[in-house]
This record gives sequence, structure tokens and C-alpha cells, in this order.
Amino acid sequence: MTNLPSFDDLRVISEDERNSFKTNGHVLVESLCSSTELSPFVNPLLKLGAEISWNKNISLEDQRTYDRAFHQAINLWRLDPVAEAFVMAKRFAHVAAQLLDANGVRLYHDQLLNKKANGGHTPWHQDAFYWPIAGHHAITMWMPLVDVTTEMGIVEFVNGSHQEGDLKGGAISENSEQKLSELVNEGDFSTSSYKRLNAGDATFHAGWTLHRAGSNTTQMDRPAMTVIYIADQCPVLNLEREEQHLDLFMYLPGVKEGDLAISPMNPLLWSEIKQ
Repeated sequence: MTNLPSFDDLRVISEDERNSFKTNGHVLVESLCSSTELSPFVNPLLKLGAEISWNKNISLEDQRTYDRAFHQAINLWRLDPVAEAFVMAKRFAHVAAQLLDANGVRLYHDQLLNKKANGGHTPWHQDAFYWPIAGHHAITMWMPLVDVTTEMGIVEFVNGSHQEGDLKGGAISENSEQKLSELVNEGDFSTSSYKRLNAGDATFHAGWTLHRAGSNTTQMDRPAMTVIYIADQCPVLNLEREEQHLDLFMYLPGVKEGDLAISPMNPLLWSEIKQ
């Protein structure tokens, strides 16, 4: 822990970055951390992710679409001090707060998503479909742990889709891919992606921003660390779906509908109010 760089400094985003997020529902923040800063975190995160991902012992050919898209490990911050230092980074949380236009942000949960070599596509989906909180109260940071090219499956976003709310695509599956592909192809939407991302760059996208990723056609894994932030003091919704009930149980234990989204699992990561 003594050799880890500190992420306690704050990154003020530009007006262009703020406006891009407001308009498109996503933004790239380049070099949110440098490769030198990121380097000591990479191997511990990859090692822990490989140990706890639930689909690690199943061959890609035998996995469902969701699992072929990525090997997933959740809430690493609770298991390892290196992961905790990364997830608790004030620099990252401050960017999330600025984009959410929030006085403070809490952790919803982290996850390491490793799209394996020759791994499948990530179907079109909206993150907020799963969440027990409003889509405009949460934001996802996606940071690659290695340099990523288009061939490795870079995320593609539908510009402005966050303003449409729930597009009724459902959970991540081939069904969501088909249904939402038809909507994108037939609707008045434009898409964009970042052709190359360096390790330490980060994209941020809103809860209802529609996105997908292509297959990893290379022989290299494409690991990325994601952190989902929620606005401090935001409430839990009246829940409509089984997925929301499951998320509430997993990531907001003891919290009920109508309560504030605060539990011991949701530490305050940054606030403009002195603690």
C-alpha cells in the first residue's frame, strides 16, 4: 500500500467535457490517471478478478451471451486494499460528481469486466434497467487497464439516448441486442465510439445511455475497471422489476423503497461539504 500513488487530488473537467456529457450522455476523459499511476494497480486487480469471477472455469463456447461478453467480478474494494484504494479515488469521484452536477457522490458498486481473448460482443443495453435508483442520479466510469483498440471491443454509445429514459430493451441478452438494434437502426439516433483508448483514460456514461461493445477478435484480454457512482442523498425508487430488487439487496443492503440510497456498502467518495 505504501507504494501506491495517491488519487486524492481533484480533476476539474472542462466546459466542453461537461457539455458533451450533457448532450450525448457520455464523455471521454483522457489520462484520468497516467500509465505510471495505474501500473501498480493492474496486476492485483486482474489477479483478484480472475479469482472471484463466477464464470472463470467455463469455456467461452459453453457460456451464454452475457458471460461470453465479459468475465465479471464485483465489489473488489471489499476484498483487497489495492482495489479499495482504486475504487475510493477522490480524483475519479470528483469527475463523476461534476458530470452528475451533484454536491457529492457515493459508491454504488465496482466491477472488473474482462472481455477475454476471442470473447463475444456485449449486447445493446442500458445500465439503469437494473438499478433501484433513477438513471439521472447515477453514472458509470469505465477505465481500461490496458491500451484498447477497436478490434478488442471498444464501447459504442447512442448519442442523446440518456434523454429518452427506459427504451424497454430489458436485461443484457441477445433479445436486448435484437430489440435495441432495431430501435437504433430505425430511429433518429447517431452512434459514436472512441477508436482507441489508452490505459488510464476513462469514459463516463449516464444511467440511461444506450451502449454496446463489439467482440474481442484479438488474442489479448481486454480488462476494464468500472465504478458506478450515485448522487449523495438520492432516493430509492418504487421498484418495478426483479432486477431492481436484486440490485437493492446486493448493493444497498437494508435499504427500502423510498429511503435514501445510503448503506455501509455505499461510502461517500467525494463531497464539496467538509466532512
